[in-house]
Amino acid sequence: MQQVLVAAAVLVVALAIGAVLRRRAGVDAPTQPVFTAPSQIDRSDFAGTDSPWLVAVFSSASCTACADVVRKAQVLASAEVAVVDVEYAAAAALHRKYHVDAVPIAIVADRSGVVRASFVGPMSATDLWAAVAEARHPGSSPEPDLGH
Repeated sequence: MQQVLVAAAVLVVALAIGAVLRRRAGVDAPTQPVFTAPSQIDRSDFAGTDSPWLVAVFSSASCTACADVVRKAQVLASAEVAVVDVEYAAAAALHRKYHVDAVPIAIVADRSGVVRASFVGPMSATDLWAAVAEARHPGSSPEPDLGH
């Protein structure tokens, strides 16, 4: 009888330890949102529809990284490449239309509005410029997958 009581006591202690360890086990982190860039745009929504290429930067005035991305993109402005800052306060409807939920997002679109390269978040000037060069002249970049 004494052996049965000892076995029962050991079982109760083991179950209690198991319950405590289960409670201490970390809870899985909540699913993190995934932000994406548009894959197709209507070029008539943006200035510079006469240029074959468009670099649009979805930004916000309160975002310091956005200002940096806009500066990097503006260097690309030419007769062939239109550069547009799609700032949230000035163009909230476009942010909603293209489901832009985070900034900065930079896209490189062709004359048809097909997005050929995009970046979500800050990027280096070299990466942005190389992605535009690769979109305009495939095979011109040593890293053709930039912006994909």
